[in-house]
Amino acid sequence: MPDGGAPLSFVVLLFVWVRLLIALPGVVKFTPGGGRLKAMSAIPPDVTGFDPDSPDAQPEGSLEALVARVEAEVRELHFPGFSVDDALNLGLLLVELGKERSLPIAIDITKGEQVLFHVALPGATPDNGYWIRAKQRTAARFEVPSLLVGLRGRLGGGRIEDNAWFDQSRYAAHGGSFPIFVTGVGAVATVTVSGLPQLQDHDLVVEALRDILGSALSD
Repeated sequence: MPDGGAPLSFVVLLFVWVRLLIALPGVVKFTPGGGRLKAMSAIPPDVTGFDPDSPDAQPEGSLEALVARVEAEVRELHFPGFSVDDALNLGLLLVELGKERSLPIAIDITKGEQVLFHVALPGATPDNGYWIRAKQRTAARFEVPSLLVGLRGRLGGGRIEDNAWFDQSRYAAHGGSFPIFVTGVGAVATVTVSGLPQLQDHDLVVEALRDILGSALSD
């Protein structure tokens, strides 16, 4: 062994440890473009086992577990403030994720009656524009993710769409729209994705929100 060198076994163990650390979701990694450090968390697999699009019987307790997961996301994902620049950064991150994964999605960020960001990636269709508007209205009205509106309706064994007061021509209790919460204020805007199965739409939005909020905390 050369003078001052590390034992070979130590080097091998260190290499294995670093590779394992890099593989962990949410670990800070170098990203392309300037070598800026950024927390890039992959979409976590849904461990609840509930599929809101499936007509088949669902695992016992899976609906309640998914409701609890989404409610925890609502408590977690709060901005200190939300500006036009924040909307642009969030929208561009969703575009980046969509292009990297070749996702046929439309993306929208709306604050009140003002559209702050809207884009359709290759493969998105005009129908996605309808779903964007319907899911966005749902999240804005109920001030919770559109996925949660639909899931809570199922807790009693039915669907929120079964209620006569739920106007399906204007609202959609399908996943993909998430309110933008500001600490001490509440819901001030919505971010919406359409083009994937509804749980994937929702999870993509949550992934982007976590990355944006994580980057803001590290700056």
